[in-house]
Amino acid sequence: MNKNSVIGIVLIGVIFFGFTWYQSKQYQKQVEYQAQQDSIARAEQAYMDSVWRAQHPIDSAATALQEQQSVKQRIYKDTLIDNAHNAEAAYYVLSNDKIEVTFTTKGAQPYSVKVKDFYNYDSTDLYIFKPEMSQYGITVYAGENINTKDFVFELAEKTDTSIVMRLPFAGGGYIEQKYTLAEGSYSVDNDFSFVGMGNVIPRNVSMFDIDWNVVIPRMEKGYRNEKQYSKLDYMFPGEKKPERVGVGRDDDARVDAKISWFAFQQQFFSAIMRADNDFTSGDFVIRFFEENDPSHNLMVCSAKMRADFTVGPDGNVTVPFHFYFGPNHYRTLKDYDQHYERIIPLGGSVIGLISRGIIIPTFNFLGKYIANFGIIILILTVFIKLIVSPLTVKSYISSAKMAVIKPEVDKLNEKYPKQEDALKKQQAMMELYRRAGISPMGGCLPMLLQLPVLYAMFRFFPASIELRQQHFLWADDLSGFDSILDLPFNIPLYGDHVSLFALLMAISMFLYSKMTSSQMSNDPNMAGMKFMSVWMMPIMMLFICNNLSSGLSYYYLLSNLITMFQTWFVKRFVVKPEKIYAQMAAAAVKPVKKSKWQQRLEEAQKMQQQMAKEQAKRNRR
Repeated sequence: MNKNSVIGIVLIGVIFFGFTWYQSKQYQKQVEYQAQQDSIARAEQAYMDSVWRAQHPIDSAATALQEQQSVKQRIYKDTLIDNAHNAEAAYYVLSNDKIEVTFTTKGAQPYSVKVKDFYNYDSTDLYIFKPEMSQYGITVYAGENINTKDFVFELAEKTDTSIVMRLPFAGGGYIEQKYTLAEGSYSVDNDFSFVGMGNVIPRNVSMFDIDWNVVIPRMEKGYRNEKQYSKLDYMFPGEKKPERVGVGRDDDARVDAKISWFAFQQQFFSAIMRADNDFTSGDFVIRFFEENDPSHNLMVCSAKMRADFTVGPDGNVTVPFHFYFGPNHYRTLKDYDQHYERIIPLGGSVIGLISRGIIIPTFNFLGKYIANFGIIILILTVFIKLIVSPLTVKSYISSAKMAVIKPEVDKLNEKYPKQEDALKKQQAMMELYRRAGISPMGGCLPMLLQLPVLYAMFRFFPASIELRQQHFLWADDLSGFDSILDLPFNIPLYGDHVSLFALLMAISMFLYSKMTSSQMSNDPNMAGMKFMSVWMMPIMMLFICNNLSSGLSYYYLLSNLITMFQTWFVKRFVVKPEKIYAQMAAAAVKPVKKSKWQQRLEEAQKMQQQMAKEQAKRNRR
């Protein structure tokens, strides 16, 4: 075959496929045009009939009824579909030991979901969504646009664990929705099927749209805390971490890529939908209600998804979906092996690793043997303090040594009061630290290294469902704020109540700062740092923690108390002033062996002094 023949065959193929594509587009336009014309014709016929009734008043009542029935019959071209549009809905329940799901035949969709063994803060039944607070519909073109939520399905089969509902077409076949709820599971399996629909669905239709809108009610004690930890998530196939939409705020997102699953996530409970074959795209919207919403709702979530399908030669196809209606419990979500557990806000890579690898396993282990979660937090705090003790003990020893040599530091501040002597003072300070065996970074570096642990605890407590509605001392819910006094007014950034755990935490922070600030020098340059550590930080933490988890404030209180005890113990029994002075005296007579770092520092200091002298000369000129 020569070159011209190949080119000719390719051109013929391009023309053939182009013509086929053009014909399919024209056919779709013709179908839409015909639907529009049919709608106009129905409206014109209704108008002509109303004119005729006005001209024939004797028969108006009978003809009005006939016309009303006639108009109803003309809403959809398919008579069975039209009848289903006007039928009465029925309700059926699937229930196990975990959840109770009520289904309605109107749209063959979940009508409400109640989670057993959990209750709202006011002790009422906990619903992920209440009756009529969810709209779930699938839109497909079957000669005309059909949205399943507009039609009443027929009950085809009902067992203790499954329900099957069907929407038949006069042109042949039916749409089927099958839901299955296994015992001991929060997951509802959903098989969406077209059966015998080859003569109803055009061949060029290969996708359908899913529209799911859910109003999620408030379930927790504090609105601000619940809102802050509620959001919408979606997961790309193959990824390990979901994307987030609207963390505690109104937001929306358009995703033109495949999506494995998405979640409407309240602080402690979620509604998740997953597609075995992935969604091809999605639009997400989340909107929060105001705190004073009379219906006591938290947020409304919306997902508009698109999914592909291919009808087989027999006109059949089944598209599997899966719903999760249940708690945001780490182990429960992880058992589904879909990375659902990543919706729990435990922090990024390092913080999340600490939470998942240390805190959660320890917390769960203690929970097997101890029923009081206040005691569990106490033991967990001591355990964490022991883990980080190799770092913190060095810091405490360094701080205790600083307190011992504080008089010497004050003498240097008096000796070099001028700003131009700052370099000399710094060199003298370094020499003093060397003789006392104090590393300049010995106090702050260990504290910085334990910050990830502190932040991991900050993320863990408000997101831990184990603490939800757990009582301890005066707190009636360790996952929410505690209150010993409800204020008749609202203080901006603080709230309308007084949290005793937050107040005690702030006081302990203030006392510890006072204890450590006494070890600081009297250098005027340190005044601002002293003010920040002694006054500003405790006040800031008081405002921050007043509306957060009381379990978190309780943990910080315990942590501060243990730290104060460790600091006192090291200063009282470990670091001896006489030993420090003896070490300083011995180091003063020894030849100084400078490290390369010290040599480079001195060279930099000499260069800085030289540059300062040259600058002074230029200024005098």
